[in-house]
Amino acid sequence: MPDIVDNIEKFLKKYDLKGTVLVGFSGGYDSICLLDILTKLAPKYRLNIVAIHLNHNWRGEESLNDANRAKKFAELKDIEFYQETLPSNIPHTETAAREARYKFFENCAKKFNSKYVITAHNTDDNIETVLYRIIKGTGLKGLCGIYEHRGIYYRPLLKISRLEIEKYCQNNNLIPNVDSSNSDTKYKRNFIRKEILPLFSNVNEDYKKSLLTLIDNANSDNDIIEEYILKTIKKIHRQGRISTEKFLKLSDSLQLRIIYNVLSAVLPEYDKNKVAEILEFIRDNSQSKSGKTKSLTTDLWFFVNKKYLEIVTIKPEILEEISITAEGTYRIGQFLFTIEKTNEIPNSFPKDTEFISYVNLEDFSENLTLRTRQPGDLINPLGVCGTQKLKKYLNSKGIPKHERESVILLAHKNEILWVAGYGLSNKIKADSKVTHKITLEKENNYGN
Repeated sequence: MPDIVDNIEKFLKKYDLKGTVLVGFSGGYDSICLLDILTKLAPKYRLNIVAIHLNHNWRGEESLNDANRAKKFAELKDIEFYQETLPSNIPHTETAAREARYKFFENCAKKFNSKYVITAHNTDDNIETVLYRIIKGTGLKGLCGIYEHRGIYYRPLLKISRLEIEKYCQNNNLIPNVDSSNSDTKYKRNFIRKEILPLFSNVNEDYKKSLLTLIDNANSDNDIIEEYILKTIKKIHRQGRISTEKFLKLSDSLQLRIIYNVLSAVLPEYDKNKVAEILEFIRDNSQSKSGKTKSLTTDLWFFVNKKYLEIVTIKPEILEEISITAEGTYRIGQFLFTIEKTNEIPNSFPKDTEFISYVNLEDFSENLTLRTRQPGDLINPLGVCGTQKLKKYLNSKGIPKHERESVILLAHKNEILWVAGYGLSNKIKADSKVTHKITLEKENNYGN
């Protein structure tokens, strides 16, 4: 049917999709329709299509057969096919399957260096999702349904009904996989599709159109609220994070909505209970100096301390130790460290947090390294008599645990001379004599 093709072509133009695009491909009606159309449009829009298939491993031989048919279809269309199979110990629940599926999509995006993951969600999926959220207890944002585009995800069939998709498959002699689990009403979405939605026609035969109107109205109203939320978030941001103090001065409703927005940016599904749980966590730990974390997924944590709150990934980048052998600029991770000779004493010394210091390195002409912390590190903090363990020093500075492994250090063996952005050692203080100026800055802020 040309309407579907036209719709997808307009979608490609709207979002300027090009290069390598990944298509979530189960081989069912929706995804085989989507992949067939994209394959036809690929030459015109210079698309390099990769069909990605996740075998949830729930249906034994049937799942294997579906994967094989999906692979054969991709080969027939002369497009690359990639698949993975979930381990058998993954719980057979909708939530576990959804989390695994999105994790698979994200890993594929990294593997193929692609910014586009195209999924085959359609109008009926959207209606079922909104109804599911209503039953679970949603707010206005939940009524907005599935996003046409968010992050790396694009859904060109979202305005196409399942009936239209089935007709396209029939007219183009496409033979889709039929997942037997889609008929099992023990899964909530199947129950909604098969048992609840048909009853709506007893009240309104055109209930799908009415629910789509509800979704459109919710999106319009939500846009107004989002505009206000965005302005509010800008006011409470501090160094790219949300200020804990300013956040807690907002009304309860505004606090809940901001958390809702933060969570929805990283989690495929969330509910009011989770939002309320995070708000309570923030309030309970808002005076913590070094901060507390709460797990959201296997890779993400919600962090709060007395200064700010944010979502973090507690996986420190492993940085190679860099030897400082002469004046110049050195790259470490995403940063550039510069050391230059100077004997000029500034009128006022920079603050520790400015990532710039004037120092006296007269006693440390050799064995200087740039690195992250190691066991046994010591520091003699500026203004303090004697040395102490670096761990104690970092704690005294209120540096969150998940950030300590990433702090850049100027070291002489196990003696820390400079903790970038936090403080100096007494050993290189420049009271009456300066030998060098040292700076650290993000590489993308550095000149050409």
